[in-house]
This record gives sequence, C-alpha cells and structure tokens, in this order.
Amino acid sequence: MSTSRSFVAITLPPFVAAVVALAVWEGAARALSVPAYLLPPPSAVASAAVGDASALAGACVTTGLASLVGFLASAVIGVAVAIGLASSRIVERGLYPYAVALQTVPIVAIAPLLVLWCGAGPRAVAASAFIVSVFPVITNSLAGIRAVEPALRDLFTLYGASRSQVLFKLELAHAAPQIATGLRIACGLSVIGAIVGEFVAGFSEGSPGLGILVMTSYRQLRTDLLFAAVGCSALLGMLMFGMVSAASSLVLRRWYVAAR
Repeated sequence: MSTSRSFVAITLPPFVAAVVALAVWEGAARALSVPAYLLPPPSAVASAAVGDASALAGACVTTGLASLVGFLASAVIGVAVAIGLASSRIVERGLYPYAVALQTVPIVAIAPLLVLWCGAGPRAVAASAFIVSVFPVITNSLAGIRAVEPALRDLFTLYGASRSQVLFKLELAHAAPQIATGLRIACGLSVIGAIVGEFVAGFSEGSPGLGILVMTSYRQLRTDLLFAAVGCSALLGMLMFGMVSAASSLVLRRWYVAAR
C-alpha cells in the first residue's frame, strides 16, 4: 500500500500540471483564434501524432538508436578519460582544457566535419550525440575520483593493494554516485546531440530521424506535426533518463543510502 501511495504522490502532481497546461493551451489557442501554423492547439497536435504515427515511430527508433550508441560511447570513453586524467595532475592540466574546448564548440559548427569524416547517416548522428554527451561523464567521474580521501588511499597502500585494486575497489567505487549523475545528464544530452546532428547529417539509409522530421514539418508549415515530433523527442529523452536512473539505483542502493 505504501508503495502505491508513493507512486501516486510522485506521478499525480506532474500529471495534473500537464493536464492544466494543455487545457489552458487549448482554450487560449481557440479563444484567441491563433492560426494553426503559428500555434496549433493540443487537439490538433494529437490528431497529427495519430495520423503520422508510423512516421513518428520510425523517427523515434532511428534517433533513439543513434542516441543510444552515442551515449554508450560517452559512458565508456568518458570514464576511461577521467581515469587517465586522474592518474596525474600534469596529465589533467595538459588535457582537461581540450575536453572543455570540445564541450564549448557549438555542435552545429562541427557537424559538417562529422559528415565529411563519417558520412551522412547514422554514424555522423551518433558521433554528434557522443560529442555532446561525453563531457558530463568526464567531469563527474573525475570529480568523484578526485574526492577520494587521502587516508583511504594510504590505507590501501599500507595493505599492499595493486593499482588495479585501488582503481576498481576504491576510486571507481567511491566515484560511482558521481558517475551515475554524469550518466543521467549525458543520456538526455545524447538525444539533443542526435537531433542536432540530424539537422546537418541527414540520413542516407533507413527512415529519417526526429531531427529530419522536425525540419520537413517546418518547411511544409506542418506545425502540428512539428510539435508532435518535439514531444516525441522529449519523451525519448525522458525514457532514456528513466532507464539510466533505474539502472543506477539498482546498482548503487546496496552501498549508498542516498540512492534508495
């Protein structure tokens, strides 16, 4: 009973807020006679979503796969880079600014280069998702590793622990909550990076992604379908965030009370 009550307490407020917001949007759009190509009411967006459900579903799959590939690459490479940076202060001072520079360069500016290097299609889109999402993994993982208390390192050294034992049993274990936080941030950013990459990279095979659907809807003044595609993008990001959050909670709650 307590579990069901907590579930209702968590889900009911945002659900009510969404219903109220949609009702206000619907009423304002109709009362003010706003042109549909400027701001369609939610009923028109829902109708477009139902009418183009197959196109939206295919676009979600295409963008979701590219986002997932980019996210997984950022998770593996981001943690590996953080371990390398944490191995030496000199290495960190020499290479960390380049990681910051990679994050500050607008992805739209380098997306054409990704098309030249990877070709138009899923590889360029996945690379875009990776570039956007890798920095939070690096920074959070590095912060967690650096936060290990020196006394604990000295204790491991005292008992003759090897470098791999210190890495896996102390540093990564201690940094696990920060790594999970970085992954939660990165999963949402990977969807953003994939959609932005699709604006430039396009697609060479298979069905177009959500980014292509947004662009074609905009050019055709199908604002209702554009809103539907944007809503699918938000749902895709929320789905990935929920999956990462659930996985991290399952892994961490045995050792960390705050993750429960």
